[in-house]
Amino acid sequence: MKLYFNIGYSAKTGESLQLIINEEGAVPKTHKMFCTENGLWKCEVDYFSKSISYKYQLTGEKESIFREEFVLHYLNFPHNYKEFSIFDEWNNKNFPENYLNNKILYNKLNQFVPEKISVLKKHTHLFRLEAPVYNPNWKIVLFGSTASLGNWDYEKVIHLSQTDFGIWETSVEIPENEFIQFKYCLYDKKEGKVIDVEAGENRFAVPNKQKDILQIVSSHYFKFKLYQMYHDAGVAVPVFSLRSENGFGVGEFSDMRELADWTKETGLGIIQILPINDTTANYTWTDSYPYAAVSVYALHPQYISLENLDFNLPKDLVEEYNTEKLKLNSLELIDYEEMISGKWKFLKAVFNTEKEKIYKDRNFKKFIKDNEDWLIPYSAFCVLRDKYKTPNFNDWKTHKKYIAGKISPFFSAKNKEYDASMLHAWVQYQLHKQLKEAIEYIHSLGVSIKGDLPIGIYRHSVEAWTEPELFGMDFQAGAPPDQFTELGQNWEFPTYNWEAMKADDYTWWKNRFKALEQYFDAMRIDHILGFFRIWRMPISATQGILGYFYPAVPITEEEFKAWHIPFDFNRYCKPFINDQILWNYFGEDHGKALEFINNNSNGTYSFKEEFDTQRKLSDFFKKNPRGSVEEQLIALCANVLFLTEEREGEIVYHPRFNVYNTESYKYLSDWEKKSIYDLYHDYFFKRQDKLWSEKAMEKLPMILNATEMLICGEDLGMVPDCVPAVMDELAIIALKVQRMPSDNIPFYNPKNASYLNVITASSHDSSTLRQWWKEDPALTQKYFNQQLIQYGKAPQELDAHLAEIIMKQHLYTNAMLAIFPIQEFFATDKELTNPKMDNERINNPAVFPHYWCYRMHLNLEDLKNSTDFNQKIKYWVKDSGRL
Repeated sequence: MKLYFNIGYSAKTGESLQLIINEEGAVPKTHKMFCTENGLWKCEVDYFSKSISYKYQLTGEKESIFREEFVLHYLNFPHNYKEFSIFDEWNNKNFPENYLNNKILYNKLNQFVPEKISVLKKHTHLFRLEAPVYNPNWKIVLFGSTASLGNWDYEKVIHLSQTDFGIWETSVEIPENEFIQFKYCLYDKKEGKVIDVEAGENRFAVPNKQKDILQIVSSHYFKFKLYQMYHDAGVAVPVFSLRSENGFGVGEFSDMRELADWTKETGLGIIQILPINDTTANYTWTDSYPYAAVSVYALHPQYISLENLDFNLPKDLVEEYNTEKLKLNSLELIDYEEMISGKWKFLKAVFNTEKEKIYKDRNFKKFIKDNEDWLIPYSAFCVLRDKYKTPNFNDWKTHKKYIAGKISPFFSAKNKEYDASMLHAWVQYQLHKQLKEAIEYIHSLGVSIKGDLPIGIYRHSVEAWTEPELFGMDFQAGAPPDQFTELGQNWEFPTYNWEAMKADDYTWWKNRFKALEQYFDAMRIDHILGFFRIWRMPISATQGILGYFYPAVPITEEEFKAWHIPFDFNRYCKPFINDQILWNYFGEDHGKALEFINNNSNGTYSFKEEFDTQRKLSDFFKKNPRGSVEEQLIALCANVLFLTEEREGEIVYHPRFNVYNTESYKYLSDWEKKSIYDLYHDYFFKRQDKLWSEKAMEKLPMILNATEMLICGEDLGMVPDCVPAVMDELAIIALKVQRMPSDNIPFYNPKNASYLNVITASSHDSSTLRQWWKEDPALTQKYFNQQLIQYGKAPQELDAHLAEIIMKQHLYTNAMLAIFPIQEFFATDKELTNPKMDNERINNPAVFPHYWCYRMHLNLEDLKNSTDFNQKIKYWVKDSGRL
């Protein structure tokens, strides 16, 4: 079979196009293309299959790849032709309509049935268009400049069939020997007429006089107008925050069904939740932090419904269960420790009572078999964690180093750890069943579910134990200082060893996304900036302020010389301390600091070796408290100008964040200050973008091609210039939070949102709108007058009327998605507003560890019956074009 490929592309001198054909089970084949007149590139290929997947890439003189398609082309060939002339377009991932070709659309159109087309021997052209149409009453038709294409007559359009999801095709005979212009149109099946023509210039095709060659005109994509494109609204609420009559002091997967009923009732199309993986490290309230999972696969046992297990509670425990359930459900906030202790007590009772039946359950056996790669290590990890009372495998007496052959016996019936291992496996099986049942119900309502992917992994997790080579265990990840905290954030997660992951073709990430895709239609990638660069600290640091970006183009000693900076390691890279600084930090307590520092006899001081890092001081103070001087001594460790990194045997340097605010900087000469300031500005705002862009483009396309979920990126914080460009190139939807603008303005105006955004009024990391309103009266006044266009003095409290205005300003925008925390919906109705405003905050990033214990103050059952409130929201959603 002969394939003649044609694609228009404007390349520069020295650049050329290549065609890469992917064949299942074989190495992709590369075919060079040659350029003809008017920038048309061609190549001829012998091919022997009735379907093909391929892509184009732009290369330089030394075969270096300058640009490549991230979305493959797919074609099926009719059996009655042996030769095909294919006219392609470059497949831009970021063409807006491509956002729709994902699981959200599949879910909304869950009744889709593919249609067939018949290609006759007399046909000359096959038109193929990618057009994910979210309205089930619409279809795609075309008309054109020739008589066979209707001579631009709306009554003579050619109807296309949806042969696969979002793929429209038709084959026609065009006998005219003239240049063909055509356009695609939207056709309303109910009205029986064309309702609109696609935007943009006419499309073109060439005549085909070769009877034995079928010309395939393959296009990307239908050029929708903004109002025709998918827009949706949703609610964001952590699963643990759901409150229902059937819960056990915490939200459960089963409660998501009730939430979906309310979502459907209000016309909302998306439920967004926080991470749901198991975070059980110590069985204390610190495990409530959802971004420190002990497994990226296992689900958190807190979400299990004891009333929906495969087996009933033993009868002698029913009364005790009901008593505990009543007590926990009456609490305003989650009592994590009482809740998780109670759940495990009843889970163990059911398991021990029904053990023989459980072990014989074929579906349970299949679950183990299907998930053994992660389930066996996870179950063994849980057993060892509980046995040695710590998740830190470095402190275990056995199995400190993971060896698969020594862990697999945990699932052998003769092993003493068998029952304990199977308990954890069975709990995971029950969690999976309950979540899948909830998801299937949510999907049956046409509602989609959006998950959350943490950027890091917990230092004492299954993955860190089983695959330490994939992580930078000697480092910690976090975030630089921002509006939440002046000292930055230290999440204490290890960093990723991206080189090792790349060498394994990113299998770890692909498996992770495959697991998430079982449940979710869309995914929020937490701190997507981490795929460009991560804020990295050495283990010796406890505060984020002592971090630096990695990877980064560092500063070398030669560069200091080039900037005429008199570099001195001890002065620049160690804490600078003199008598005035001691007084500034400690005041009258400065004498207490002398226990930890040496007097250098030249008016300066230095930390003693046993106290010369934040970690050493922190560890010492845990055993030997020193009161008020502890925090200041740890802060004094950060009074440095540059941070060091060892790279290939050489020491390189990174400016400390906000170096010009340090006490050390103040004692430099004016010309030295200026040189260091200029170098600092060059480091942070000029030299890194190209490197970070390249690193992101190595990783993110792999993730996008590994999933059919809609991908959104949390891109808040100190955002480099390269980030928006890469996200746009790769069709990753950006997040816009009104009070966290990326520009130097007090707040973001939702009307400025583009289609490629998800917008919201607040997030789980921020205060609620009602709290924010009271934080800064001057800013609130400005917001009240300038953003809400209200006159006079702003009220002290955010009332329901103002909350409604804010919600509407977000809904009536061009943004694809408008998703709001459930607390903000409540704020729009004085009858439903939580009287205890401060109970509604989910997380404060400036406080670590923080207790994640927010619960809705209303039962979902009551919320479903709040008819007037629900109808009000539904009207907003429909009127704003999001229904």
